[in-house]
Amino acid sequence: MHDCEPLAYQNTNNAVENICCSEQFRSLLLSLIESPAFSQELGAEFAAVEAVEGLSACRKLRSCLNLSLSNFFGLLAELIAAFDRAAGAEWYTFANKIHSSEVGKTKLLDCLLNSTDQDFYRDLAERLVQSNPHAIYPTSNYRESRGYVESTADDQTIEAVMRSSTFTSIKVIDNSLNHEQLILRDMYISHGRCVCLVDQNVERYYGEQIEHYFDYHGIELDKLVYRAMEVDKGIYTVEKMLGDLKRLGVSRNEPVLIVGGGVLADTAGLACALYHRNTPYIMLSTSIVAGIDAGPSPRTCCDGFGYKNLFGAYHPPVLSITDRYFFKTLREGWLRHGLIEIIKMAVTKDAELFSYMEQAGPRLIETRFGTVDCQPEDEINDLSQKILGAALRSYVAAEYDNLYETHQCRPHAYGHTWSPGFEIEAGLLHGHAVSIGMGFGAYLAYRLEWISKAQFQRIMRLIASFGLSLWHDIMLKTDTLWASQVKIIQKRGGNLAAPLPKGKIGQCGYLNSLTREELDSAIAQYQKICENYPRKGLGIEPHCSDVGLEDPSTVAHAPTKSSSLEEPTLSAV
Repeated sequence: MHDCEPLAYQNTNNAVENICCSEQFRSLLLSLIESPAFSQELGAEFAAVEAVEGLSACRKLRSCLNLSLSNFFGLLAELIAAFDRAAGAEWYTFANKIHSSEVGKTKLLDCLLNSTDQDFYRDLAERLVQSNPHAIYPTSNYRESRGYVESTADDQTIEAVMRSSTFTSIKVIDNSLNHEQLILRDMYISHGRCVCLVDQNVERYYGEQIEHYFDYHGIELDKLVYRAMEVDKGIYTVEKMLGDLKRLGVSRNEPVLIVGGGVLADTAGLACALYHRNTPYIMLSTSIVAGIDAGPSPRTCCDGFGYKNLFGAYHPPVLSITDRYFFKTLREGWLRHGLIEIIKMAVTKDAELFSYMEQAGPRLIETRFGTVDCQPEDEINDLSQKILGAALRSYVAAEYDNLYETHQCRPHAYGHTWSPGFEIEAGLLHGHAVSIGMGFGAYLAYRLEWISKAQFQRIMRLIASFGLSLWHDIMLKTDTLWASQVKIIQKRGGNLAAPLPKGKIGQCGYLNSLTREELDSAIAQYQKICENYPRKGLGIEPHCSDVGLEDPSTVAHAPTKSSSLEEPTLSAV
């Protein structure tokens, strides 16, 4: 498909007809439809020839017959470009002509059924209904499900097995709202509009830029603005979002764009999971917590009845973008507490990432990940990109290998065993609560002789070097910690399964038994150890109120709705 003469045709209809009627095109189409889109082998083949950037397009194109010509040729150009940039550029130019033409709205199958090869494609469509319905009538380009049953002779007992596959793309991109960055344009150009849910704080800084981006590319924008602080993370926020999606008539295969931090990622992601039972969404993360953790996470959620993340669904974004240029406008305290999501992956999954964090140190905060007061050639710029990429790879590998939490060997839950019990009560920022849990967990690992004293101290020093908390006096309320442990055992299927560093930094083990006496003793010893670290283990601006956020401890038991929650605003651009 590289050297296709019809690309130069002035008449778009003639070009499409000539392309689609070629033997080469038919062969390509069948290969795409029959490709093992979700197999590890396909991914390995693309990686082997350094064409991973075309893998998402290849997977979407398995349902190519159901795509509009605009969508089809855009994806085809993306696929070709991964193997040959020059040829890909020619196909992108052609795809842009299709985007702006009336024929672009036509489905590929309808086009083929009106071509000279119509008999072949009619027979193909009829066969696919039985053999591969995902290729002909897909609900989603991103998911696929299969199943089978066995039953007794009289059908009074039926045993069923169901399995599903999904895929997503995770990208680190700078200046994603610059109109020359086409990733968002390419996702929405064939849909003709973008429904966008935006964090109110993000709207203040980037609202006009979002509008300009979509206006520049001729895409209608329906923008909903929500306040998204920790105190707003309730079911009432999700209900409002559901009402807005219904009012705007969002279809089941139309990806919603979410632009914000961790709270919006959780609540808006949950709204998408509930709406039509499965509405795709794209996450453009504007905070470090969202960019590394909540953004690509499949776990969407909201708080309820005073408990963190009581309600939720497993619903990953179809595309997650981490853009460090959003970090420029973050308060230092917001950026600091998000760093713990990187450190947790470094401790339990990636020793090289741990070394990167030690090498970068507080410069990550001072330079806002290499975006402020530094030059492109500065070491911190390169280190920042390595850190973001490695953290995402480690996190996604752990999360997506256990998408529905069907087991509790979850290294990314390090620091999240006792912290859910005291985070809200203490009014702590999530990152500081987790860092305390991580420090305490590292001490337990040292007591168990899972790691050496030097390794334990190395973990503690790294956490403290960023101004994150190792200690808070809420830890003296051991009843609170024990209650959290009891609840987490219920949540984890009857096991404590507390992830801790084991063997060496970058590896993980699971503590499954800790008595009340052992917990109390460990807390007392850990407090003494923390006194030897900077600020006696206390963090810098550890509380929500320290960084201008409402104290969640004061509203944790609000009956239904925070009185200060503002109504979302809608603007059509």
